[in-house]
Amino acid sequence: MNSRIFSIVALGLSVGCGGKDKDAASNDESGKPAAGGAATATTETAGARGGGSIAGMVMFTGTAPKNPTIDMSEEAACKAKYPSPPMNPIVAVTGGHLANVFVYVKSGLPAGAKYAAPTTAAVIDQDGCLYHPRVFGVMVGQPIEIKNSDPTLHNIKAVPTANRGFNISQPSKGMTTTRTFATEEVMVPLQCNVHSWMSAHVGVMSHPFFATSGGDGAFMISGLPAGTYELVAWHETLGTRTMTVTVGADEKKTADFSFAPKA
Repeated sequence: MNSRIFSIVALGLSVGCGGKDKDAASNDESGKPAAGGAATATTETAGARGGGSIAGMVMFTGTAPKNPTIDMSEEAACKAKYPSPPMNPIVAVTGGHLANVFVYVKSGLPAGAKYAAPTTAAVIDQDGCLYHPRVFGVMVGQPIEIKNSDPTLHNIKAVPTANRGFNISQPSKGMTTTRTFATEEVMVPLQCNVHSWMSAHVGVMSHPFFATSGGDGAFMISGLPAGTYELVAWHETLGTRTMTVTVGADEKKTADFSFAPKA
């Protein structure tokens, strides 16, 4: 009888220890996913996603301000990438369409909804002594891969107010560095200590419902649950525009924004 009890207890301990080892195998000692493993997804509340979407255009009315010409005479490698002296694309207007506008859901999502950050990195490249893209978004905790495609020194500096900043030197072509932000913040400026004209902005969000207008002014935000949302369009020099949009289940809504020269 005692032998039988001992066998049952031993079996229980074996199963318990086996389960613990299986969990530990997917993580290193720091608690981070081991190489080749997948990060544990954040739990989402029921209904946190849906089939709704908001698509639109960002327009520019009036005469667009003239962007300044960049003097790259001291950076021959960058200058050689342009057939004519490059312009600093602060206000990028093509045919009345405005690019580089960050559009995001500011409020209206289900209370307590949680969203897992993508494990795929968002990439910002330093190429031709300009940032590409100039405006983009990431989720809290999503990796940002910073690349240097120029054979010259770049020094990228993040200047947030809610997050911890960074200052990274990349002296050689092909260098990459990865960083993340821990707190939601719209927007985080990115600058280059070497080239004063280089500027970019990243929106750090706690959810995936954001987009940046392209060269044609178009944007789309998809996967929305039914609800009424405060939608904000942000531009680095022209300010913000806000509208309220109600989206039904699986409904496709249109929301167009318009910017104009500052008075």
